[in-house]
Amino acid sequence: MAGLLEDGGIWERSFILPEHKEAMKRQSREATRKTRPILDGQELEQIQQVLSVSFHEHRRITLRLFDEYDNVEISGIVTAIQTYRREIKLSTAQNDWQWIWMSDILSAE
Repeated sequence: MAGLLEDGGIWERSFILPEHKEAMKRQSREATRKTRPILDGQELEQIQQVLSVSFHEHRRITLRLFDEYDNVEISGIVTAIQTYRREIKLSTAQNDWQWIWMSDILSAE
């Protein structure tokens, strides 16, 4: 009996249309969507200090970035800071880098 109700069981194969199945998956994913937290001044100052130290002393740091669905962490060395565009260039590996919006940074270590 358990096989009838499990994922991919007879119930699902017989009575749920593929487009309904996709709609159920989308709805489940939307339910886990997160909102962007608002950081206070002390947290922002700490992030800016860590970015500055990485840039000036070429230290590797780990950033936790905002994503609507998953926790994202990325490590590297800050190689450029563009204050007017509010973004940093993070070198993650030899000849590999990524531009990151400062507003997406939730924490820096």
